[in-house]
Amino acid sequence: MSSVDIASSGSSTPTGETASRLPSIDRTASVFAVLALLGGAVLIGNEVSAKMAVLFLIGSGLGFALLHGAFGFTAGWRQLVTKSDGRGMRAQFLVIGLTMLAFIPLINGYAPDGLSPAGAIAPVGTSLIVGAFLFGLGMQLGNGCGSGTLFALGGGSKRMVITLAFFIVGSVIGSIHLPWWLDQPGFDPVNLATVFTIPGAIVLQAAALAALAWWTLRRERKAGVTFTREPHPRTTLARLMRGPWPYFAAGLAIVGLNIATLLIAGHPWTITYGFALWGAKAAQAVGFDMSQFEFWQWPKGADALSNSLLADVTSVMNLGLVLGAMLAAALAGSFAKPTRLSGRSVAGAVVGGLLMGYGARLAFGCNIGAFLGGIGSGSLHGWIWFALAFAGTIVGIRLRPFFGLSRD
Repeated sequence: MSSVDIASSGSSTPTGETASRLPSIDRTASVFAVLALLGGAVLIGNEVSAKMAVLFLIGSGLGFALLHGAFGFTAGWRQLVTKSDGRGMRAQFLVIGLTMLAFIPLINGYAPDGLSPAGAIAPVGTSLIVGAFLFGLGMQLGNGCGSGTLFALGGGSKRMVITLAFFIVGSVIGSIHLPWWLDQPGFDPVNLATVFTIPGAIVLQAAALAALAWWTLRRERKAGVTFTREPHPRTTLARLMRGPWPYFAAGLAIVGLNIATLLIAGHPWTITYGFALWGAKAAQAVGFDMSQFEFWQWPKGADALSNSLLADVTSVMNLGLVLGAMLAAALAGSFAKPTRLSGRSVAGAVVGGLLMGYGARLAFGCNIGAFLGGIGSGSLHGWIWFALAFAGTIVGIRLRPFFGLSRD
């Protein structure tokens, strides 16, 4: 396979390996995941609504696709920086580009009758700049972004339990500080479709994404990087269920499910708001009044704080994502692989989680909410988020060895 093929996944089984040597399905984890998904959908449907149950299942589909496609933003960015391998980033650009083709018209007046979805369009200012940089740094130390943390957790990663715990802590602290950051220099949200028209915004962003993809290809060629496709011993159906998926297949699933989320939930797929809410709910449960803080007095925060977590779209989809990833990992035979955690690795998970949580609140989201959702919606803030988060990633990669992590 040539270096221009973004459909390659780096997790191919070595040539000549037979199906009999493939990992066995983890039946216990797979049965648990299926029962939890079915039970969760019934419970949410009865307690909240059928719409919320559907969003729970959409979240599970996203988790299934993310794990089988190893579609992690963190590793894709790091591979480009350290190995000049741009396949992961080109897959991300493709996903954003396809998402944009649907999102920009839908959120600018061309949705089906009765629907008025809102895009991920956020302000540009000090909060965004600082938050995106901190997030990019933190995701390299935590070894996962918002979605990566959840699908790795669903896959049984012990380290991600630590990362997620401190992601939540950082998110709560960020929610408390966000109003102060919003008072710092900045300007109102910029919808590129309003400035350049819908076709103009699509063409402008498509050109920018194509230029970035070309840059990754040029970097590969300059470094002499080549890729080879290895035959896989599984049938197409078996590979669909047990993985691994090519980047292209996982990307198409993510695009389709994100569009479904926009139409059903009324906004793009998000991850990290749920973490802030979980932390605030936990604080409330032990007697700490979160409603005293401005963020949780805003209508959305106040409603979420007073209602059940099952009524929160992000929380329900996050839970589905974890269970979908668990099912994928169980079918792949990779669930809960044994790992040894050093003190430095744990420290990296703690620091990375805190930085990602805090940064995501300040920057209005993570790779999903701000990068994919922001650029997909035609928001200027998504591009600024990407530039600052990538700068933070470069710094984070340099710091990884101090936390017992490989730079690669």
